[in-house]
Amino acid sequence: MILSGREIQREMGKGINIEPFNPSQLNPNSYNLKLHQELLTYSNTELDMKQPNPTEKLTIPEEGLLLETNKLYLGRTVEHTETSKFVPMLEGRSSIGRLGLFIHVTAGFGDVGFNGFWTLEIFCVQPIRIYAGVEICQIFYHTIEGDYDMYKEGKYQNNQGIQPSLLYKDFERKA
Repeated sequence: MILSGREIQREMGKGINIEPFNPSQLNPNSYNLKLHQELLTYSNTELDMKQPNPTEKLTIPEEGLLLETNKLYLGRTVEHTETSKFVPMLEGRSSIGRLGLFIHVTAGFGDVGFNGFWTLEIFCVQPIRIYAGVEICQIFYHTIEGDYDMYKEGKYQNNQGIQPSLLYKDFERKA
């Protein structure tokens, strides 16, 4: 079952934490998250799954930043979220998608126990100007049935900012 907006608000400080929390960002069954001013792009035109890929930092100025097509941008949410008994899910907002801006195209499924900022995979089909602080995506929560293990450790747990792919660590573990 998906939690209603009212239930998300009732669970604040219990099974859900969103910091900062603003009731005006609450929807009937989700909560809108805002885009932080920092972005990352990969420096190389060719990426390697088995290696750390270098990134460059961008800052969205007050007048906005024009995104290029066919380029992946990594952003993050302003809000830090944590859940102890629900499965968090992240989706782009329809108003954003209708402008051809795709947010978090893959990996929108979180784990019970996730604690951190959400890294956003941002891609546009035509040039578009974006602004820091815009409500860019929405988080919603599912209940979980049965016994489960809390997500306590992982490549992206307790992050403090934008996380480029750490897939190369999976290869190191298998070696």
